[in-house]
Amino acid sequence: MKVFTIGYGSRTPADLIQRLTSLGVRTDADVRLRPDRASMRVNGKAKTPDKGSECCFASAGIGYRSMPKLGNVLLKHEDWPECYAAIIQCAGHLLVVRLERLETPVCLRCAECRVADSHRLQFAEFFASQGTEVLHLEGV
Repeated sequence: MKVFTIGYGSRTPADLIQRLTSLGVRTDADVRLRPDRASMRVNGKAKTPDKGSECCFASAGIGYRSMPKLGNVLLKHEDWPECYAAIIQCAGHLLVVRLERLETPVCLRCAECRVADSHRLQFAEFFASQGTEVLHLEGV
């Protein structure tokens, strides 16, 4: 399995879609705790699939899956990276099973531009320890 990670914070919707389609991404896994909130309207999970993220990705042939249970519930704590890594170490195998059910390659997406500032890093480290190829899509 190959997994990409990306933050949409500084990207336009067109740039985001172009980047994912150029790499053959088949499913966008939205790993935000609150997918209904977004700084760019298109990155919000809408009430119906004909709007928001789901519509945007579908128009490019990319599946969309909102996975709020994979969101960072610890973000307000100073030591969240260590705590979130501990959670992933304990329950990572349960999370991987959910992602393996998605059409691959999968891209884990949240708002943080830099993977170093995001819980995507803890997922990536877990996946890599399990032999999964992980590529972080940073920059433009």
